[in-house]
Parts: sequence; C-alpha cells; structure tokens
Amino acid sequence: MADLTPNPSFSLTIRLQLPNRTGMLASVTQAIAEVGGNLGQISTIEQTRKISIRDLSVDAASTEHAEQIVQAVKVLQDIKILDVYDRTFSIHRGGKITIESKLDLHNQADLSMAYTPGVGRICKAIAQDPDQVYALTIKGNTVAIVTDGSAVLGLGNLGPEAALPVMEGKAMLFKEFAGIDAFPICLATQDTDKIIETIKNIAPVFGGVNLEDISAPRCFEIETRLKQELDIPVFHDDQHGTAIVSLAALINALKLVKKSLEDVRIVINGAGAAGVAIARLLRKAGARNILLCDSKGILSKKRSDLTQEKLEFAVEASGTLAGALVGTDIFLGVSAPGVLTPEMVRSMAKDSIVMAMANPIPEIQPELIAHDVAVMATGRSDYPNQINNVLAFPGVFRGALDCRASSITTNMYLEAAFAIANLINATDLDREHIIPSVFDERVASAVAGAVQQAARQDGVARR
Repeated sequence: MADLTPNPSFSLTIRLQLPNRTGMLASVTQAIAEVGGNLGQISTIEQTRKISIRDLSVDAASTEHAEQIVQAVKVLQDIKILDVYDRTFSIHRGGKITIESKLDLHNQADLSMAYTPGVGRICKAIAQDPDQVYALTIKGNTVAIVTDGSAVLGLGNLGPEAALPVMEGKAMLFKEFAGIDAFPICLATQDTDKIIETIKNIAPVFGGVNLEDISAPRCFEIETRLKQELDIPVFHDDQHGTAIVSLAALINALKLVKKSLEDVRIVINGAGAAGVAIARLLRKAGARNILLCDSKGILSKKRSDLTQEKLEFAVEASGTLAGALVGTDIFLGVSAPGVLTPEMVRSMAKDSIVMAMANPIPEIQPELIAHDVAVMATGRSDYPNQINNVLAFPGVFRGALDCRASSITTNMYLEAAFAIANLINATDLDREHIIPSVFDERVASAVAGAVQQAARQDGVARR
C-alpha cells in the first residue's frame, strides 16, 4: 500500500531561469500543482530586466514522483532548468555531525596543559581514582550509539555502512534535545558474542550505551548480557524508547475514552523487539489483557515456531489478526504497512484507539478510519499524535548520566512514560493531542527528572 502524500523526505530544489515577465512563475507553480507536487519556499537568486533565476523547493511522494515533477517543468516553453538537487541527500553530504574542541589553543602554555606534559597529571589522577574519569574526561556526558546494521529502520539488514546515516541522525538528536555527546559505532559483525565483547571493550570511553537497529531475537540477548556485565546504562531504544512513548500516548488516550488500562483489551501486531517491549511495559503498568500477533497471527501455544520472547506472551487461543481484533479496545501496530483494514477497525469495540506505528507507511492510513476511531496515532510527523522515540531516549540518558546510574530499570521506563503523559494538561487533551511535540522543550528535562528520581528509588543512582 503506497503512500502518495508529498513529504519532506522526498524534497527537491529546482533552480530555474525564467523570462522576467508577468505570469512566467505562475505557469511553473501550476505545472507542479497539476502533477501533485507540494510547493514550498521560492527564493530569488538573481534578477535582471530580462531574466530571473529562482530556487523552488518542492515536496514529492517518491523519487519517481520527483522526476515527474521535474519533467512537468522541463516541458514549459521559455523555462530553463539550471539545476535539480535532492534536498535530503544534500543535507547528508559529508555527514551530519562533527567533533569540535571545547578549548582554544593560542600558545605553548595552552598546549602544555591540554596535552603533554600537563595531561600526564590527569592520567595519573584517574589511575589513582578511576571515578575521576567522569569528572576529567568526556565519559560523563557521552553515549555510544551501537548498531550492527541488521534491522535498519523498516528497511531490513542493510549492514553497518548503510546504518551510519541513521546513527549520525541519532547523535544529532541526543545533542539537540539533551546536550549529550553521542557517537555512532557501526560494527562489521552480526555475531552476538563479538558485538557484546566489542561494546565491553569500548565501554571505558562512554557513560552509556544506546543499542540501535539490531534485529530480534539477538537484540534481547545482547542487551540482557550487557546489562549484567557493564556498570553503565544500556538501553535498546527500538525496545524501550518505543514502549515508553507508546505507554505515554496510551495513558492520555485512555483518559479521553474514559477506560482503564486494567480493563481494556489490547492487540499488539508485531512481536519483534518493539512489540515485546511494549507488551512487557504495558503489563508492568497494569494491563491485564494483551494479545500479541505476528505475521502468522496470534502467538498461540499451539505453534512450534515461537522464540523464547514470543512464548512469554503465548496464549491458548489461535487465529488471525482480524479475529483477534473483534471487540478489542486498542490496536498497537509495530509491524508492516497496510496490514490493518477499515473493516477490521470497525469490528473493534466502541471508542477504539488505533496506534499504527509502522514507518514510514503505517498499518493503515489515518484518512481511511477517521470517523471509526476515538483516537488515532502514527509514527509520522505529518499526522497528529506522532509516536516518536525522541520524546524518550534523550531525557532517559540525560537523567541516567546526571545521577550516574549503573543501569536503567523498568521503573525508570514507567516514570519516563508518566512524565511525558503528564505534560499534556487536561484542558489541552483531545483526540489529536495526546502526546507532546518532539520540539516541546519541557520533555527532555521532565523525563530526566523522573528517571533520576526512579533511579534513586531503585538504588542504581551513584550520585
């Protein structure tokens, strides 16, 4: 099921030379509109009495659609295309992050303190008291973003090089939203033992580890073993970030429909890392009726193909997703595009909640069920109620680093979710506003504060 909505991820800039006379620009904008392009900013680069050169930003729905837009402009009489470039590729060119020095080196004295011989005194101080590494180096504010490239976004096993743009983006988000210095570590192995050993070997540099885009079920073992063997926070964002934000949104959605988490029937479609983590956190929060489905239907005890994590949620019943949804209050999708139909949604209970979080194309397009559900959420930024992990992981690590937590506990996940949910006042809560914006400046600090408090309650805070 293709999504034909123009969006910034397929944005292009077209540089045009036009005769400087009335109606020429209008003919261009009309041609773009007729083929479904979404026109953005128009900038004048140069203008004379005879010609004007302009840059037009246009959102397309796909690379093929972008080419269609260019061709529609190209055939216009007296219009000359000087250049076309893909804006998304342009912002990635040369990478999105850099390392900068915090110090200015003006003279020999500065160099002698920052590097040899003065740095030797710092080395000896840390050797005598290893805890000083947090105060005297970058460790206390640095997170490793580690992947093996085996489950990149919804794209699959693309390998470490292809995973790097995502990890760079993650590093940007850490810095932008929580002031944390994070660095991408893309490993050229998908062997569980080698990944664990590598992370343990680089751990002295980092105050925490964010695991990212590692396929299930290996991601469960990697996280579990690292938590046992390291004394710094380890957080698999695809699991716990998704679970935290999903719970936060659900808390507020349930307030709207006046239902309790303990009483509702919940179907989760997708039983990988995110689906299992959501189910575990919802259970900890009080949910009692959770049914997990994968591509083969309900996780039934009658099936012989279930992993250890799937067996944790296996039930006596068997059947399809469609059957599971009849009379259900909540659908949570972390699966694949188009697996949910309007008919399946209409079979759900009154005032149903649908959170279709497959990205970039959700399990069902919101327009198809706008009048059939009480609350609709997706993982996309161009619809209301975006379930976005950036609401969670920057604040979670900010709080964990600030209190020097030795690990991240389930209680810290729960409190992070409640902190996010509580940022929506009762007067502002409505069916299109159950979760804060990712640009709400209160989020990271609220989550960090809640995480620190929970860490102290759980006895894992060292400061």
